[in-house]
Amino acid sequence: MSENTATATAVPLVRPVADTNTTFAILISLSVCHLLNDMNQSLVPAIYPILKDAYTLDFGQIGMITLAFQMTASMLQPVVGMVTDRHPQPFSLPVAMCCSLAGLLMLSVSDSYPMILLSAALVGVGSSVFHPEASRVARMASGGRYGFAQSLFQLGGSSGSAIGPLLAAFIVVPRGQASIAWFSAAALLAMLLLANVSLWYSRHPAMAARRGKRAPVPAASALPRKTVIVALCVLLVLLFSKNVYTSSLSSYYTFYLIEKFHLTVQNAQFHLFAFLGAVAIGTFAGGPIGDRFGRKPVIWFSILGAFPFALMLPYAGLAWTGILSVIIGLILASAFTAILVYAQELMPGRVGTVAGMVFGFSFGLGGLGAAALGRIADWTSIETVYQAVSFLPVIGLLTAFLPDIEKPRRLR
Repeated sequence: MSENTATATAVPLVRPVADTNTTFAILISLSVCHLLNDMNQSLVPAIYPILKDAYTLDFGQIGMITLAFQMTASMLQPVVGMVTDRHPQPFSLPVAMCCSLAGLLMLSVSDSYPMILLSAALVGVGSSVFHPEASRVARMASGGRYGFAQSLFQLGGSSGSAIGPLLAAFIVVPRGQASIAWFSAAALLAMLLLANVSLWYSRHPAMAARRGKRAPVPAASALPRKTVIVALCVLLVLLFSKNVYTSSLSSYYTFYLIEKFHLTVQNAQFHLFAFLGAVAIGTFAGGPIGDRFGRKPVIWFSILGAFPFALMLPYAGLAWTGILSVIIGLILASAFTAILVYAQELMPGRVGTVAGMVFGFSFGLGGLGAAALGRIADWTSIETVYQAVSFLPVIGLLTAFLPDIEKPRRLR
């Protein structure tokens, strides 16, 4: 065989022709819908003070609302991912947003505690269906740039989570519970965009090839089963470290600033918005960097790299507290996309299952972490909480136990 023939034969192993076509219109639509979904989703905890006063709820009942939302938003996601891996449902995306729309409308007119619980659960159901399937479509539209596609998708969600509380402060808090219905317009817009995405999804060559055939058995990993299980356990522990620390800032940062530096509520919210904005930027940056240098180096840097800044935060003055929180947000947030894409490559053929597991575990840990840290703050103080959680990023050392699954690709 000649040298030219050998070279031509090897080219498809590096980058198939189909992988070069990144569908930006679909990725942008998914990112915008993720923004609208997570913006509406963030309204649920944002209106807790209104619900508490209007229905004389105690903190235990508030916790049950969170549990109703988190149970449907986190626990159902892996199940949805496993089902859709076997039987993809292109039009489940607008249906998911329809569930969120119904939950928001019910929440705006709820006049009893059971109805509030049902409304929160419906919003969670919409989220649990949206995230795994949208992540799958983002990977299909990536053109092989998996990290970039997931980062663009996550940028929308992070931005929505940052914008939601601000909109709640300016719209829902002064105008009351009924004004939640105004956000149904965002859900309707997302449904229209997702209907177009679903049409593209249903016409994709991968879907066309499966029509009339049984769902294929997911591809087996090239790694031994024990290695895959260990790697997944390490990833879940790393998610624990990242999400519990992040929830300590997103949930209690304003209280910390008010208690320690005597800021007004408005000034404290500006600091929180700066942190959440840094999280959005860091989330987006992690994907392209992972595409260029590999997922494992990004995981190393993003979790362990935040450790020295987290250690300094509880002892810093006001100016440095704001700077350090932004740095921590930028570094720590880049881990999510890298972990998601790494896990999808670790378990080929199970894109939905992995996405559902990662998203669901993240939501669940965020809720449980916030509740546990709140109890610790009640027993001790907010400052003690930040001193304790500052050691969580050191768990990033466990990244050493992750197999280097991208090494063969780099050698090739």
